Amino acid sequence: MLVTFTTKAYADITMFGDVALALLKMMGHSATVPGAILAADIPRALSQLNSAINAESASPPVRNGNAKESPVSMAHRAMPLISLLTAAAKENANVMWK
Repeated sequence: MLVTFTTKAYADITMFGDVALALLKMMGHSATVPGAILAADIPRALSQLNSAINAESASPPVRNGNAKESPVSMAHRAMPLISLLTAAAKENANVMWK
């Protein structure tokens, strides 16, 4: 499954479903698709996402036995969504996902 985040203030962002659902939970939202965040709620969601990313970054990454592969951190995966949320907050725009 793919999840696409949209807002008038930024280009659409498409993510794999498992990553998108994890980021939604970090923002304090249910993992339901489709969904939306009202413009007034975006600063709080962005703050919660940043706090969760910082807390996760403080712990060491878990490797799955393959020493050659380095896992992509949730902080890196969240960067496009953080940019989208920041732009939406500046423009007072709603964010939707489907």
